[in-house]
Amino acid sequence: MTSDLSAILPRVLIVSRRTLRKNKFVDFVGEYHLDLIVGYGAVPVIVPRVSGVHTLLDSFEPIHGVLLCEGEDIDPSLYYESADASGGELSPDELEEIRKLHASDTAIDREKDSIELRLAKLCLERNIPYLGICRGSQVLNVACGGTLYQDVGKELTKKLPPKHRVIHMNYENYDGHRHLVKIVENTPLHRWFRDSLDEEKSEMMVNSYHHQGVKRLAQRFVPMAFAPDGLIEGFYDPDAYNPEEGKFIMGLQFHPERMRKPDSDEFDYPGCPSAYQAFVKAVIAYQKKLNISTTVPVPVKLDSEIEMQRKIIVRSFLVAKNLYTRGQELPPSKESELKAGAEFLESNTALSLQQEKRLKQMGATVRNGGSYLGRLKLNEEREQIARMVIGKMSIEQLYDLMSFYRMMGQVCSEAMERKLQDLASDAAP
Repeated sequence: MTSDLSAILPRVLIVSRRTLRKNKFVDFVGEYHLDLIVGYGAVPVIVPRVSGVHTLLDSFEPIHGVLLCEGEDIDPSLYYESADASGGELSPDELEEIRKLHASDTAIDREKDSIELRLAKLCLERNIPYLGICRGSQVLNVACGGTLYQDVGKELTKKLPPKHRVIHMNYENYDGHRHLVKIVENTPLHRWFRDSLDEEKSEMMVNSYHHQGVKRLAQRFVPMAFAPDGLIEGFYDPDAYNPEEGKFIMGLQFHPERMRKPDSDEFDYPGCPSAYQAFVKAVIAYQKKLNISTTVPVPVKLDSEIEMQRKIIVRSFLVAKNLYTRGQELPPSKESELKAGAEFLESNTALSLQQEKRLKQMGATVRNGGSYLGRLKLNEEREQIARMVIGKMSIEQLYDLMSFYRMMGQVCSEAMERKLQDLASDAAP
């Protein structure tokens, strides 16, 4: 297998969910997620939900994207200001009723909480593309300081008039249940489903498998969809959304990957897989940026003859440098040592005839100390201006600038190798 990271597909981390099967715990991830990630050009890397994994996340590097999806309820102590694990406005009797009704979801999994919150915060710190589906959207909101309804039915639905109430969990029609959402214009979600929306209402039907949801949306996010009861069904960070540049931070409460027609793999709407497509596009772009920033120039390997020529040229340049810095006359004994450097520079077609002439006449150039000092002062002034300008640049701009100069360094290194090889070939008998 090649060691070149650019030839390896980008890696998307997905945390598994734990279930009990034949009296043993089994970790799993929904195959629809895996199929879409692979289909659009990335490799899903499953992070097992086992004790201690939250301390081993560095071992999963490089991380080019994170997809968080299904799971149990998030520990309410993580999003309520009170340290009381029950939290919120619910009475003990209501909490017990919720546990019985949603038995498969209300068993708190603190290890999964810890793993996923660490990954979410890592994505936010390093601008790693993040897509949160259902619980994954709630994790993202909590990671940024938002809160959740511990139970939408108890805290939101029962307070509304009947016409505004929405069923967000229907165990009798689990995969077939749909409810209405209104899509916010000028958002990614609106662009993906534009052709399927009513022009006046911008509404569509989505599936729903949750009894919790976003209560207070974290400040950095913008809503993309609302249910008729006001619950936020999708949100994103507009300052961290540009898939072509590797930016993608988004949460969807519904499951677009499961919005399919009965007994078919055909999606309800053509836009259903678009979130995954845009997410993987961002993952691929992020990997390219990461590769550029971490690429180490490969040292040029020279044979003994070329290495000897290189040392002669380097010696020639050192002699010239000493003459410059000390402002000395050119001793006749040094002329032969300068010859190798002058001949090498003559082969550089980027130099003008005037520059070549001046380099050949090294002695005269060295004596021009006043001009040299003037250039030094000019360079210092330019450096001060450059530092001032660079100090005002954003992290993204600095990143792009560093990437450019790394690329130019590689180009120069390759050009130097070719010239040294040409020089050795010309010197060979």
